[in-house]
Amino acid sequence: MLRILPLGGLGEVGMNCLAFEEAGEVLVVDCGVTFDDRGLGIDVIHPDFEALEPYRDRIRGVVVTHGHEDHIGALPYFLKRFDVPVWAPRYALGLVEERLKEHEVLSHATLIETTPRHEFAVGHFRVEPIRVTHSIADATALALRTDSGLVVHTGDFKFDDAPPDGEEFDTERLNELGNEGVSLLMSDSTNVDREGSSGSESSVAEALLREVEAAKGAVVVSMFASNVHRLRVLGDVARRSGRRILLVGRSVHTHTTVARRTGYLPWPSDLVFPEHRSEELPRNKILAIATGSQGESRAALSKLSRDEHPAFKLKEGDTVLLSSRVIPGHEPSVSRLVDALIRKGVCVRSASDTPGIHVSGHACREEQRRMIDLTRPSSFVPLHGTLHHLTRHEELAKKAGIARTCLLENGHVGELFAGNVIRNETVVSGRVHIGPEGAISRATIAERVALGEGGAAFVCVPVDARGILVGSALISTRGLGDETRMTRLFSEVENEIRGALALAPSTNDEVTREAARMAARRAFARTLGHKPVTVVSVVRTGEHR
Repeated sequence: MLRILPLGGLGEVGMNCLAFEEAGEVLVVDCGVTFDDRGLGIDVIHPDFEALEPYRDRIRGVVVTHGHEDHIGALPYFLKRFDVPVWAPRYALGLVEERLKEHEVLSHATLIETTPRHEFAVGHFRVEPIRVTHSIADATALALRTDSGLVVHTGDFKFDDAPPDGEEFDTERLNELGNEGVSLLMSDSTNVDREGSSGSESSVAEALLREVEAAKGAVVVSMFASNVHRLRVLGDVARRSGRRILLVGRSVHTHTTVARRTGYLPWPSDLVFPEHRSEELPRNKILAIATGSQGESRAALSKLSRDEHPAFKLKEGDTVLLSSRVIPGHEPSVSRLVDALIRKGVCVRSASDTPGIHVSGHACREEQRRMIDLTRPSSFVPLHGTLHHLTRHEELAKKAGIARTCLLENGHVGELFAGNVIRNETVVSGRVHIGPEGAISRATIAERVALGEGGAAFVCVPVDARGILVGSALISTRGLGDETRMTRLFSEVENEIRGALALAPSTNDEVTREAARMAARRAFARTLGHKPVTVVSVVRTGEHR
């Protein structure tokens, strides 16, 4: 029996990580991160790997489908805990090396390059990568041969009949696997709400060229830096429009470096111009590529909107092309970014008003049906998406004739046996929040949220040996209001504390501290309508005799 343990990516968008267990051995497919834009000092979020701890000595390796951060970004944290080999396609492997180098893990990592249609063994699992197309170079699906049957894991995919790099979707091999007999198809659900097809990446070239040639000033194209296909397209657009490329943002530099090193980005050496020398170029000769299309405050495009980027400045009359979709949940931050750019006199074009400048990297409903038709599986589990996405994809599969389907979320264990998959037990799953200092506890995050939502009050309570308030409490606040308002409030807080301590005096500092804290919060709640984070210190003015 094959057990399926989703640790990330099922019930959410991003942080993809899926483990397979059979005969006591474990194979992990992808190991990604997600991000937190709440301003809480969180750099990345990775899956909780605790469910794999019982298999510590039997985890045979990680197989990567492609190089997006939500599929590889957690590998440094995983490999620090479990020292196992990693198999990945060439381009993904280059990105993995960069991540591991940053975390000082590369020196002891075992990294192995995979090739489509070349099967390899991971423990007793046999794995065959299959070429698919996606919004990144060198993307693969996986055929997993197990004792319980043949499993096809699609990874992220779309059907692009004219990919810019010429690496075409291997529909022939998927059809062969369908003839052989697929016991389980696990398929990408991200775009299940969109009818039809996603469109070819090659079609974006002409739309971008039209916009760039029509622009009078500098043009900034903001996109996901990992989309090497679009980087290739923009190289051609720059050449045809007589512009030089500026790379703005760390992620763009990383991906172009890896893509050029691995042969996926054949730009001529003189195409890229140093961004710190941008003032040497006429504005109508600049085509900049920048990160930050989702409105991330620390990304390059947001810095450009605030005139905070050290190397390049946007000016009135320039054009920004948002060549990406807005990820659900990022609409407010993108809207604020667009407004800031417009206030600068910048012309902004997005996929909503100029549809041709972006196509999705994920399969729409027609393509999802095509994947089912090619593989003709006995059973089906939807991958990658919120519960809404997974549910709709499961419905699509049932309408396509698959009678045996199973909907799993993170922590729900699926079991494959005799061509049928069922949901069984649950395992530990969750999120690990990483900041500059390392992992951040849930309690700390909750406290940071509370501080942001309600502010903070600091109260020093002088008491005598019996625990009765002596003199006045010292009170200071942050984020609660102006000084005049606080002066009146402080008197109410002190009176509430005085009454509480007089009613139940104590010689125990902890008891006194908690009584004073609760009293202060009651007073704040009456006046402010909420209870701020309240920190109380107790000072004894005399010894109890």
